[in-house]
Amino acid sequence: MRPARLLALTAAIGACLLLQGCLVGTAVGVTGAVVGTGVKATGAVLGAGVDAVTTSDEETKLKREREQRAWEREQRRCEEAQRRGRDC
Repeated sequence: MRPARLLALTAAIGACLLLQGCLVGTAVGVTGAVVGTGVKATGAVLGAGVDAVTTSDEETKLKREREQRAWEREQRRCEEAQRRGRDC
């Protein structure tokens, strides 16, 4: 190995050893910020996903009422057809 390259490598390793505390602190701070932001975003996305796949009591009630009205319409149509002598 050339002396200049060896000196540069030694200086780089020495600098890394001296600065590792600073780098670790910075890495932990950045990681915490990124994870915190990621958790907030994930929570928002997860909340929206849960809202999209769950049905509220009000929505369930409205759906049942629509189905009931459709069934009653079909019954009236069938009764009218029977009065005219047709099958449903």
